[in-house]
Amino acid sequence: MVLFDESPTALLRETTNQFHIAPDRDSISRISDSLSALSTARSSRLGQHHAVLKSLSRKLNGLDEGRRWEEDRHDAGGHAERMLKMDTDKFRIAKGVSDAEIESERLEGELAGLRAQLDVLGKQGVEGAWRRDSEGEDEIVLKLQIYRSLGISTTQDPKTGEFNRAVVRRAEHGDGGKGDVNIINIDDKLPRSFYARDLWDGM
Repeated sequence: MVLFDESPTALLRETTNQFHIAPDRDSISRISDSLSALSTARSSRLGQHHAVLKSLSRKLNGLDEGRRWEEDRHDAGGHAERMLKMDTDKFRIAKGVSDAEIESERLEGELAGLRAQLDVLGKQGVEGAWRRDSEGEDEIVLKLQIYRSLGISTTQDPKTGEFNRAVVRRAEHGDGGKGDVNIINIDDKLPRSFYARDLWDGM
């Protein structure tokens, strides 16, 4: 067992208090506002694309209705070329609308994730320390708070009360994909240093 010159509880409390996340919260808040504005702009552009698509659809239907009457008076090859061009324009605009919808959904997902992170940071307090219901928290509670801030959750054996499992959740990928989950079973067969390395590798 390692001996400390200072109380482990005091060391853990000081470590927790040194996590300054106020700038990160401000950055996430600004990003959230930017994404919200971008989502609004995307929605506006999507509405414009829908309006253009409806206008082209009405125009195409009108031309299609007069096509039979015009076929006897105009060159069939030229008319077919014009109709093909209109169909091409219609499909191009429809693809643009579809891409805009997909991008809007992706941005909405990112915005929801950022809002969730902001809520978590808000619960941790202004200086980055977890809010406490009392000042008498023991060493185990402080350790659990640090683990949770690193994305690690633990479970206890209901019979012995010992911690026998750790679940490490990695941060989400930059492309919007979900992070990995690594489950580590803990027992007395291996030294604690092995599990410590395994936890850090899992993050």
